[in-house]
Amino acid sequence: MNLDTTILSHLITNEEYGRRVLPFLKEEFFLAPEDKILFKLTKAYIDTYNSFPTKEALIIDAGNLKGVADTDFKNVKSKIGNLNPDSDTDIEWLLDQTEKFCQDKAIYNGIMKSIKILDGQDKLDKGAIPKILQDALSVSFDTNIGHDFIEDWDKRYELYHKIENKIPFDIDYLNEITGGGFSKKTLNIILGGTGVGKTLVMCHMGAANLMQGKNVLYITMEMAEERIAERVDANLLNVKLDELIHLPKTQYEMMIGDIRHKTQGKLIVKEYPTATAGANHFRFLLDELRLKKNFIPDIIYIDYINLCTSYRVKLSSNIASYGYIKAIAEEFRGLGVEYDVPIVSASQLNRAGFADSDADMTHTSESFGLPMTADLMLVVISTEELEALDQYMFKQLKNRYRDPTKLRKFIVGVNRAKMRLYDVEDSAQTLITDTPVFDSTKFNMDTFKDFK
Repeated sequence: MNLDTTILSHLITNEEYGRRVLPFLKEEFFLAPEDKILFKLTKAYIDTYNSFPTKEALIIDAGNLKGVADTDFKNVKSKIGNLNPDSDTDIEWLLDQTEKFCQDKAIYNGIMKSIKILDGQDKLDKGAIPKILQDALSVSFDTNIGHDFIEDWDKRYELYHKIENKIPFDIDYLNEITGGGFSKKTLNIILGGTGVGKTLVMCHMGAANLMQGKNVLYITMEMAEERIAERVDANLLNVKLDELIHLPKTQYEMMIGDIRHKTQGKLIVKEYPTATAGANHFRFLLDELRLKKNFIPDIIYIDYINLCTSYRVKLSSNIASYGYIKAIAEEFRGLGVEYDVPIVSASQLNRAGFADSDADMTHTSESFGLPMTADLMLVVISTEELEALDQYMFKQLKNRYRDPTKLRKFIVGVNRAKMRLYDVEDSAQTLITDTPVFDSTKFNMDTFKDFK
């Protein structure tokens, strides 16, 4: 008995085995016409009646099929009659063999489909090949059948006391609201108006990660690679942005050498043209970096999400921006889960949010679907008063790490010339309350008094 027949035999006669493997088996995994028909009949029966068919039911259903040649019907009927699985077969062994069967068939089918695309025999574009092969290589049985609240209390207790491997900040309040830094497999969004400093914030965070010995990948969709590296230079070299050009080459080389000796990490900056790349392009980049540079990032920055594309949804006049941006956010979060890294990106505030010094989720540009997907959303607020004090206000809009009502708003110092953030004195935090913060330069003070 070959493996195909063994799988079909146990699929019909062993409900425990059948329910565990059915979500992963596909009709195209079976080569013989009678095996394809038998699997199709079995799956249709289970989907319709939520129970497993008898041999008699399968034979009757096979006879009712239209367009089946007499030879194929006879072969199916004969196969059904000969389905006599060995009751002594070890189920765990069979599950392992079935998983390998699915993996081998998925890879073979993926390769054959890719060849057809390359030969022009398939309507799909060549850009679909990486996703086809990625899906084929990712076939795996999920053996976890759920968390038993009573019986699994010890696992839960260990989880509560497990020290999570995070990517820490060098800003105290950011560490406090996240429990020590960015968690792996998360999507984190920095919100802000045009020119407020979203890129400054991400460049500072990336530079800090580098000096912690982390590998950092910074993907830019807006600025050139050199412009991002220039901002990191200003941050790490403690030199004003407009003074970098005046540094002698020997001094610059010495300063870079000093950074090299202080960290084991690397920072790679990759530029893509605006609105031309998305999660699938970044997967290809990650594989290339691993193969060619032995570089595996600990954290990924994408500057920024609204300038990226979705591989699942095509942007058109028929697609609302809500659905499109939400699709991109879901793909980015999936990328973080797949590569076990935090993803950090940014998004614009809409027109109303840009004029409001107390922005909230409704001010997210283009799509409210972004807040629905993100794990952490922070808005960077700058007013003329804050600018005069060299400060930013950070406000939590969403936080899956900790209670977002604690430290809803806080002040962080900013040195724009050197692209740096820094902790401020505690006295600066006394100006923060949970009431809206208005920029008096944008509002008539009499109106403000009347409002109060």
